[in-house]
Amino acid sequence: MVVALAVALTAGAIAIGDSGEPSGATHVVTAADAPLERLANADIADVIAALQAHLRAEPKDAAGWSTLGAAYVEQARTNGDPTRYPQAEEAFDRSMTIQRNDNDAALAGRAALAAARHDFPTALRNADRALAINPYSERALAIRIDALVELGRYDDAFGAAKHADALKPGIPIFTRYAYVLELRGDPAGARRVLEQALGSAVSPGDIAYVTTALGQLAWTQGQYATAMQRFNAALKSSPSYIPALDGRGRTYAAQGDLDDAAKDLAEVVRRYPLPSQLAALGEVYEAKGDRKRALQQYRVVTTWIELARANGVATDLDTALVAADHGDREEALNAARAEWQRRHSVHTADALAWALHVNGHDKEALGYAKAAAAPGYRNALFMYHRGMIERALGDRTAARTSLSAALKLNPGFSPTSSRTAKAALAALDGAK
Repeated sequence: MVVALAVALTAGAIAIGDSGEPSGATHVVTAADAPLERLANADIADVIAALQAHLRAEPKDAAGWSTLGAAYVEQARTNGDPTRYPQAEEAFDRSMTIQRNDNDAALAGRAALAAARHDFPTALRNADRALAINPYSERALAIRIDALVELGRYDDAFGAAKHADALKPGIPIFTRYAYVLELRGDPAGARRVLEQALGSAVSPGDIAYVTTALGQLAWTQGQYATAMQRFNAALKSSPSYIPALDGRGRTYAAQGDLDDAAKDLAEVVRRYPLPSQLAALGEVYEAKGDRKRALQQYRVVTTWIELARANGVATDLDTALVAADHGDREEALNAARAEWQRRHSVHTADALAWALHVNGHDKEALGYAKAAAAPGYRNALFMYHRGMIERALGDRTAARTSLSAALKLNPGFSPTSSRTAKAALAALDGAK
């Protein structure tokens, strides 16, 4: 997201114009709270270059090193390039070496790095350590919510979101609050929070960020016209905003416009080659009948996973999700089991359920499929997985209910799996 940064580094702080645009009138925020996640990649590259130059001149600037580390984490996120993570770790270590006590900026940065590497217990510990020093650290408050969500601690995440909203209300907290509500089965509440957040958004980047979140929520509910309107509005506000382009591509696919879907998603993976996006493009190609190009995308996922693992990222969930449908099924199951040992989120439960199913362990799979819906979360892909598991177990009534619910909620949830769901449901109806 684009929030222009004037990199006027004074004692490691960042000066940011109130309007979100470069200006002479700036206010200073601490490195831990710098809204780096709202920057476009080009801006991050400029920030990193300026920080590096500053630190060559002022190598003892602890806050400067923590800000550089945070910028590396964000650059990795915006590029899909995990090779920046070791550099981020080194920068945070330098900051902590220079300032061992009361360094909430470095601790919040370490929390963000751990979250990016999918080490959520460490992310939570470092966020808590940062908040013990600075209870108002927006970055630490936000990462704490993220970590609790990813660990499957949804009641705790809800409490953390309410606490953060009372302490440091703002768009990063609002959007996380909305996601927790969605996970707890309250999409209407999530929409209200996001609409309130949009009303407070001023900069083009913030508008694009929140508008895209509203589009993603609409997409999950099968409201494609609304989703398309939101994604186009986000791209109008910030034309280079990748999540909005990704959302628009998936919406084209859901509506059956596979050519426009492939065009948007190909541009997404060119700039942001992460597993979910690569797999989405692969499925569009597969739905178009272009198996060769689909396989190319799935192979790139494997390459990214290997690169990420080499740079300290826990990749088992990514492996399980992609390999179950597009790779080695036994590898998918091993990865899903390993991830479940680390965290019990709805996404991990669904991934393990599906990996068990494709390996023929449907009785065990059903328990995990039910766990994926336990907080009240309604996800069409999860419902499809559960329906196919129930079908394999011979429970036609339950399978019909789950598959119908998936297609009613979001009929185009996947360009390939939604077709399979429709065929399976037709077969079940024909067998009445």
